[in-house]
Amino acid sequence: MTTIPGSEAAQGTNAAGAVPKATIAADFNMFLKLLTAQMQHQDPLDPMDTSEYTQQLVQYSQVEQSIQQTGKLDDILARIASQDMAQSSNFIGREARFDSPVAGLGSDPAKWTYFAERAPTSIVAKVTDANGNVVSEAKLDAKAQGQYAWDGKKADGTRAADGAYTLSVTALDADGKAIPVTINSVATVKDVVTDGANVMLGVNGIRMPLSGLVAISAPS
Repeated sequence: MTTIPGSEAAQGTNAAGAVPKATIAADFNMFLKLLTAQMQHQDPLDPMDTSEYTQQLVQYSQVEQSIQQTGKLDDILARIASQDMAQSSNFIGREARFDSPVAGLGSDPAKWTYFAERAPTSIVAKVTDANGNVVSEAKLDAKAQGQYAWDGKKADGTRAADGAYTLSVTALDADGKAIPVTINSVATVKDVVTDGANVMLGVNGIRMPLSGLVAISAPS
């Protein structure tokens, strides 16, 4: 591909993935000056093919348009996120259920719901921390499946630190075969925040993505 003098700044992007409009304009002006100088000082006995000039100009224009389109898309996404946040504020104080085995342990116990595809004869629940260490393990009543709450108490009697914890449930049938289990985390929504692109719900000391929300209800 033909290299366009002075176009490096236009082809690169900053950490946010966008280039200021002033930079685009300055680079484009510099490009035109260099292109004009190149035309004025070319060898009259061996002039550059005009198609090369056209190709350079088209390449630069395509880069410029791509950057501008990206900026417009970022603006649209930011507006959508703001609208989602405003709408999600109605969830504050409501009980939310997320399609995730991760729940927060904070002022309230960590809570989950689980569902086995068929009737199990034994169920074991394990809670792991962010490093994958098992901090709690319990045998559950196979006939009373559905909900599990962990108050943070570990096997040694101490309380685990507040934070995010993951539940895994092992369910077995009468033949000792594993039964698929669906796990959701449950918590009351405390606040709603956004980073400009994604909306997060604050639940029991952690943040969960709005995209993972599967149900909302009055607090139990």
